[in-house]
Amino acid sequence: MPRPLWMMMMRREAGWYALLLPAFLLLSVFYVTPILQVLAISFLEPSPGFSNYERIGTNLSVQRVIITTLRICSITTVLALLLGYALSYTITLASERARRWWLLCVLVPLWISVLVRAFAWVTLLRRQGLINQTLQGAGVISEPLELVWNEFGIIVGMVHYMVPYAVLPMLASMREIEPRLLAAARGMGASRGQVFARVFLPLSMPGVVAAGVLVFIFSLGFYITPAILGGGKTLMVAEWISLQILDLIRWGLGTMMATLLVVTILVTLAVFSRVVNMRRLFGGA
Repeated sequence: MPRPLWMMMMRREAGWYALLLPAFLLLSVFYVTPILQVLAISFLEPSPGFSNYERIGTNLSVQRVIITTLRICSITTVLALLLGYALSYTITLASERARRWWLLCVLVPLWISVLVRAFAWVTLLRRQGLINQTLQGAGVISEPLELVWNEFGIIVGMVHYMVPYAVLPMLASMREIEPRLLAAARGMGASRGQVFARVFLPLSMPGVVAAGVLVFIFSLGFYITPAILGGGKTLMVAEWISLQILDLIRWGLGTMMATLLVVTILVTLAVFSRVVNMRRLFGGA
């Protein structure tokens, strides 16, 4: 007697779930469990309750770190999107051979250690660095500029690191734009500026949104670049968490901020998923 169709479908689905089970267990043990432990510590240390979370509204140091992080991440995201969009647009319109070279230039920084890049920027931006020496030699400035160990240095280093992550989603979105649409707009009398503003830019916006979400989320948890280029004078969330746990042994405060960071990332993804199709933005079917 042939089996019902629903039983066959259930067996097929069970097979797929069996394949996913090892990955699910791995994520549960090595990812979900530590996060739950961090959440528990934030409520239990140094005493059970919400005392750690109350400091978000009462402690000026905590508030300053949060505001500084959000400000730096927002500026980094905007600058990375502007530079990334210009690069993506140039690569899209380039010839096939030139496109390969452009892509190589974009991807090469991803293969270089973030630590090496951070120290390279320190060498360039410090008071005796190449930039200050060049400006002084040209007579543009009389005294060296404070370009590093402050917010400016952190933003420069973070933008340099994040631009490739902004380029890739936007480039993928731009490559999907049908060239005949642009040609049709030109054929109907639109100028190059009008074609870009009314056709190309709206069609490329899904990639811009995806790049913005990606860059902002990555920026929130940045540690090495702010630690080196900030010089300990400008603290972002990740460095502040490390300071609380490793140096001051304040596990409750550190895990509270770590929990807040995770929640912020999840809320950001949830908000954007309400506005746009996140699976489509990041290449899902």
